[in-house]
Amino acid sequence: MKMNVTRIVTAGLVGTLAMTAVRLYGAPMMGMPPMNPATMLAAQMGGMVAAGWMAHLMIGVVLAVGYGLSARFLPGPAVVRGATYAIAPWLMAQLIVMPMMGMGLFSGSMQLAGGSLLGHLVYGAVVGGIVGDAAA
Repeated sequence: MKMNVTRIVTAGLVGTLAMTAVRLYGAPMMGMPPMNPATMLAAQMGGMVAAGWMAHLMIGVVLAVGYGLSARFLPGPAVVRGATYAIAPWLMAQLIVMPMMGMGLFSGSMQLAGGSLLGHLVYGAVVGGIVGDAAA
C-alpha cells in the first residue's frame, strides 16, 4: 500500500482544526464548556501558545498517519473508518494524557470526556473523508 503523504498531512491539519472548532464553539452550544487543546498543551509546555498550537497540529498529523496505516483494517466507508479509528486516540488521551496533565481519568468529568469524544469523532470523520479509500 502506498500512502498519499500530502493527502494525509492535509487530512491531519484539517481534521485537527475541525476538532478544535467543535470543542471551542460547538461544545458550548450543547451545554459543555469550551475546550482548547492547544492552550491545554501550551500550559504544559511553559505557557507558549504558539508551541501548544504547533504540538496540537503535529499530533493531528501523526494520528492521521496512524489512520493511513490502519484504515484497511477498519470496517465501513472512509468517514466511518475515520470516526472508528478516532476512538483509540480519544481513549489514550482520557486514560493516559489527561491524568498526566492533572485532570484525572476521563478528564475528571464525563461532560468534558463527552465533549472530547465528540471532537475526536469529528476529527476522525474528517480525516477519513479526506484520505478516502486511498488508505483502505
